[in-house]
Amino acid sequence: MSGAGCVGFIYPDHAAESDYPQAGRLLGVELPVAHIYGTDLHAVPELMDLGNPAKLADGAALLAPHRPAAVVWACTSGSFVFGPQGAAEQVEQLAATAGVPASSTSFAFVHALAAFGCLHVAVAASYPRDIAELFATFLAAHGVTVEAMGDAGIPTAAEVGRLTPRQVRELALRNDTPTAEALLIPDTAMHTVGQVDQLERLLGKPVLTANTVTVWEGLRIAGIVRRTTGLGALFEDGR
Repeated sequence: MSGAGCVGFIYPDHAAESDYPQAGRLLGVELPVAHIYGTDLHAVPELMDLGNPAKLADGAALLAPHRPAAVVWACTSGSFVFGPQGAAEQVEQLAATAGVPASSTSFAFVHALAAFGCLHVAVAASYPRDIAELFATFLAAHGVTVEAMGDAGIPTAAEVGRLTPRQVRELALRNDTPTAEALLIPDTAMHTVGQVDQLERLLGKPVLTANTVTVWEGLRIAGIVRRTTGLGALFEDGR
């Protein structure tokens, strides 16, 4: 499958990339993943190195044989750490390099919230506090108010990838607040695709996780419309 039926994802190192074929099976669409590598530490210099143009160009080249209709940088911290303007320039350059529409997980969150009409959110971050605060700053620059934010202080993506479903559920429940219209879980290193429905039932509101919004964003910019159950309200409502 290629062209209009395919969306490609550039994924840092290895952690929760199995979420993408899992989502692809539910949606009936090919979602190839290309890996780029760097230090997986949740710290500003390492994240900026991970999201640099040369590495993203390498990822785009690896995806090129699939002839994707769109490419997404599947990393939240490796995009918002550049700030609103820097993150925008990052995806503009990726689009120019790949020759197709491009985006990143940080912008996926912003666009998914707009689709729901949500301006007040809670954030359940796995990151250390300073990195979580940069995500809140990125959201604020796009008109989104963070009503509550918790950080698990986990230093590396590899450790996040080993969180159990119970630990993910506890992180979500611990950091929600009644004034939030949606809960955001912003780390693509965290396995969440199989838990979104359960979390939404528990909290009674949309739960936007990094990997689910990244898939949704890729389909959106590629012009591919899919509805399914099992991936949360974002997909059930055909947004």
